[in-house]
Amino acid sequence: MTNSQDPLFVIFGTGPLGLAVMRRLVATGKRVRIVNRSGQAEVPEGVEVIGANAADPVSARRVCEGAAVVFHCASGAYGRWPQTLPAIMNGIIDGAAAAGAKLIYGDNLYMYGPVSGPLTEDLPNRPVGPTTGVRAQVATTLMDAHSNSKVRATIGRASDFYGPLVHQSKLGDGVFTRALSGRPAQVLGDPDAPHTYTFIDDFAAGLVTLAEREEALGQVWHIPSAETISTRRFIETVFQQVGTPMRLQAPPKLAITLLAVFSPFMRAAKETLYQSERPFVMDHSKYARTFGSSPTPHGQAIAETLKWFRQQSSTSR
Repeated sequence: MTNSQDPLFVIFGTGPLGLAVMRRLVATGKRVRIVNRSGQAEVPEGVEVIGANAADPVSARRVCEGAAVVFHCASGAYGRWPQTLPAIMNGIIDGAAAAGAKLIYGDNLYMYGPVSGPLTEDLPNRPVGPTTGVRAQVATTLMDAHSNSKVRATIGRASDFYGPLVHQSKLGDGVFTRALSGRPAQVLGDPDAPHTYTFIDDFAAGLVTLAEREEALGQVWHIPSAETISTRRFIETVFQQVGTPMRLQAPPKLAITLLAVFSPFMRAAKETLYQSERPFVMDHSKYARTFGSSPTPHGQAIAETLKWFRQQSSTSR
C-alpha cells in the first residue's frame, strides 16, 4: 500500500505502453498517477486518474505537481502525429520541469529512416516524410531541453510492439485477433525479412529501469527485445499456439498507395513501409552492457498476448 509521502510517478497516456508502465510500477508498490484527456481509465485501486490536455503547459504542470518521475507515453492518432506530437512534447517537458521531475520518453525507431544494417543509438536522424520527421523533431526537442538543463530526461526506444491492449500495430488485431477467429493474418511488406519485435511489458520494464538509473539521463537507449526473427516465423508461432494452420495475407503495395490518397493513417503506413520490406533489426547491446538484458522469449510473450486477446473476446460476447 502506498501513502502520500511516497515518491509520485506520473504517466502521460493510457494506451498500451502507458498502461504497461503503470502495471510495472504498481507491481513494485509505487504511487502512480496516470493522465489522459478524459480522466477515465480502468486501473487498479490506488492508482489516481486525472484528465488533462498534455499539449497545454498549464494543464501539464498541474498534473505533474509533486512528481518525482514523469513518463511520456502519450501520442495522438496515427497519421496525425505532425499536428499533435510537438505540442504534447512541449507541454510534458514544461510539466516535468516545473515539478523538478525526471522525464522518461517512450519512443520508436522511425527517425532513423531506411538503414542498411542494425539500428543503433548513434545513427543520425534521416526521416523520409512528415511522420518519421516529427519523431526526430520531438526527440531532438527533449534532448535539447536536457542539454539546456531545463529538464532531466532520457529516451527509451523500442521496435514494433505487441502484447496486452495492443490493437493498432503490425502485430495487433491484424495478427492476434484474426488468428483467433480463424482468419489469415494480415502483414505488410516482406514476411521473410528479419524484424525486431518488442513485447510491450519488456518495453515498460526498460523504461522503468531508465527512470531508476542516473547514468541513463541525457542519452538514447534501445530497450532489449527477444531475438530478431522473420515476421513469418513469428506468425507461425502465433498460429501454432492457437492450434490452426498458418495463413498470411499481404496487401499489394499498389493498394496501400491508393488508400494513402484518402487516409492519413495509410499515408503514414506507406511512409514507413520500408521497415517491413527489408531487414529491420534493432541492436540493444548498449542497454545490455549498462543495465543487463533479460527480454521475454517470444513464445512466452505470444502466449501471454493470446491469453489477453482470448479474454477480450469472451467478455465481448
